[in-house]
Amino acid sequence: MSIETAELVMAVLLVASGFMALVASIGFVRCHDFFQRMHPPALAAGGASMCVLVSTTLWFWVSEGRVLLYPFMIIVLLAITMPVTVSILARAALFRNRMSGRDVPPSLTSGTLPVTGPPEDGDEP
Repeated sequence: MSIETAELVMAVLLVASGFMALVASIGFVRCHDFFQRMHPPALAAGGASMCVLVSTTLWFWVSEGRVLLYPFMIIVLLAITMPVTVSILARAALFRNRMSGRDVPPSLTSGTLPVTGPPEDGDEP
């Protein structure tokens, strides 16, 4: 791969990364609730980070003639930790909303959900 081609690919990846960050910030501003605001930035930030890391790997491959593997480890760690972090933040926010008395879905372990079973004789369908 020539240096000019690599620079073009890296430029496209970095512009795509900036575009994803812009989409994440617009999604963050347009959503009204914490739970809605978690999803767009997490997806776009993950994609933007991956574009930057692939661009970094490509740069070192073309300029120094060696492939660096640690950016791929960063991509794997981001892919593993980002959904876990979003899930933990969502659970913490849900717990806070429950403790403050806001209208949120009940806990599955609280026993407040109605138990439905097979209809008994005489029950209406």
